[in-house]
Amino acid sequence: MESMLGKIKTPEDIKKLGKEELLSLAEEIRELIIRTVAENGGHLASNLGVIELTLSLLKVFDFARDQIVFDVGHQAYAWKILTGRLESFCTLRKMGGLSGFPKMSESCYDFFNTGHSSTSISAALGLSRAQAHSGKKGQAIAVIGDGALTGGMAFEALNDAGQSGENLIVILNDNQMSISPNVGGLSRHLENLRVSKRYIRAKLSIESVMNRIPLIGRPFFRLMMLFKRTTRLALQHSGILFEQLGFHYYGPIDGHDLEALIEHLQAIRSMNGPVLLHVLTQKGRGYRYAEESPDLYHGVAPFIIENGLVNGQSVTADKTTFSEVFGQYLAEKAGRQTKICAISAAMTGGTGLSVFAASYPARFFDVGIAEQHAMTMAAGLAAGGMKPVIALYSTFLQRAYDQLLHDVCLQCLPVVIAVDRAGIVGEDGETHQGIYDLSLLLPLPGLEIYCPADYHQLRAVMDYALEKETGPVAIRYPRGREWPEPLPDPVAASSTSDTSDNRMPGIQQAQILREGSDITLAALGTMAGPVLKAADKLAAKGLSAEVILFSCAKPLDVQTLKKSVARTRRVLFVEETLCEGGFGQSALPHLVKSLPSIVFDCLGVKEHPLCQGSRDQLLQISRLQPDSIAEMAVQLCAKSD
Repeated sequence: MESMLGKIKTPEDIKKLGKEELLSLAEEIRELIIRTVAENGGHLASNLGVIELTLSLLKVFDFARDQIVFDVGHQAYAWKILTGRLESFCTLRKMGGLSGFPKMSESCYDFFNTGHSSTSISAALGLSRAQAHSGKKGQAIAVIGDGALTGGMAFEALNDAGQSGENLIVILNDNQMSISPNVGGLSRHLENLRVSKRYIRAKLSIESVMNRIPLIGRPFFRLMMLFKRTTRLALQHSGILFEQLGFHYYGPIDGHDLEALIEHLQAIRSMNGPVLLHVLTQKGRGYRYAEESPDLYHGVAPFIIENGLVNGQSVTADKTTFSEVFGQYLAEKAGRQTKICAISAAMTGGTGLSVFAASYPARFFDVGIAEQHAMTMAAGLAAGGMKPVIALYSTFLQRAYDQLLHDVCLQCLPVVIAVDRAGIVGEDGETHQGIYDLSLLLPLPGLEIYCPADYHQLRAVMDYALEKETGPVAIRYPRGREWPEPLPDPVAASSTSDTSDNRMPGIQQAQILREGSDITLAALGTMAGPVLKAADKLAAKGLSAEVILFSCAKPLDVQTLKKSVARTRRVLFVEETLCEGGFGQSALPHLVKSLPSIVFDCLGVKEHPLCQGSRDQLLQISRLQPDSIAEMAVQLCAKSD
């Protein structure tokens, strides 16, 4: 028997299916997503929750002319499967394969690239206005989750769309059921009446007739609409906010009831002005482990379908990552320093702050997906005498850049910014790589930037930052674990590596991990491990490399760097971040001014946007593994002064 998926060659084929066929297709899609994510890893719970909604959208709308934007985009797997990418779905999140997010270069059915939250309404409104300007017919649709709706950008877009009267459809995918369904017979009756085609046609006809009556027609119609809206809002509280912003609000409805979804979508398709349809869905629907723990199965590594285990263990946070060490130690420090408080932007577990949140709820603030607000609130806390620590993924810190400059740095406030997932992240692709933050942070006035190489240094930097009374501190650390081999103790001060006159605080001083005479290898933070391995490979080739660990990118320990390069005459900077505007390029002007004849190069991420792939694959592409580092060092040593 041919599968239902095998019958879907184009999205138009879905329009021919009946209810039972659609239900069978939904189950096949659900099974395929579970199998693929179990093999490749990815976003599971959110994708399992929107399968019926995706089918209904493709059933009702014509995406040869209509356009849709999925907020964040981590719920677009069913969309990819049904829009011509079934055969390639097995390559999801692999290098050279399908992206885990919508991508315009991948399909004509992906109308806007997404990856960060709260952008869909703005993008869809822009698409709608572009259609109107060019005289094209078609609907613009934004699918946004209740979590993404906490982002301020979403409210800015709602405000603009509501007051403009643009033809825009916003589908609120409420997968946490945080807004209760309407109750009461009258409320249900009004809802059924409002979504019926007969009602909408009658409303449009009455509006047309009333507008043609001289003098009193239009004012009377407005009065009637005001009375209707006021009565409805008194009975149905869920939509008050959206109605006041200028949207027609419908719902909430069951997001897994195909018939109800299709009926509502068909009804609102013909309406004029902005419409918001509130849909209740269940994250992880159809896979028991994801239903029971949707947070743990939001983004998950490859797992065993039968028991939900990852590498033989339950899907829980790894207790040996930089994030967990940061969170545990912050909670310990907060027990002794009562002014310490922590801020998360809807990433409590991901940034390791769960222990802090449980231990000190009065000093923990999860502000939702609102990084800009989080940063300025941290500034306010610091101005009020608290010691705020704000933990953000590197890729999301980008969204609070203006607030960091304007509200924190220019006021020299003692805010600690924990920059999680700094560097190469992996399979989520270009929108989630943490390779831009250092180039963005280095120019900011008064901001100290630390890149601890291991857990011991992370704790030491946190001690320093939490005691600092003025000025902000950023602490960058990567996703995952520290280098598996312990770093050697720094070389003791000697005639060849004298640091006795270095007046920088110890936490800011560079550390010579290995002495050498042929080339200086300047490693930023966690690159120390790979660089030391590269030095071993160079020694086997008869080349002596001096390895210097820089755990502080700003202020830079120029003195230690100059003394080393003055002897070796060659330097290779190694950093897991952009070369452009990065650590090496910020250090070079200090060197070439006094040592103009040195040979130098920077090894880091040069090809960007950085594609998706495993962390090891991307490190290899960026030449940040020991073999590649050694090869680059050999090339530098071969150059004459």
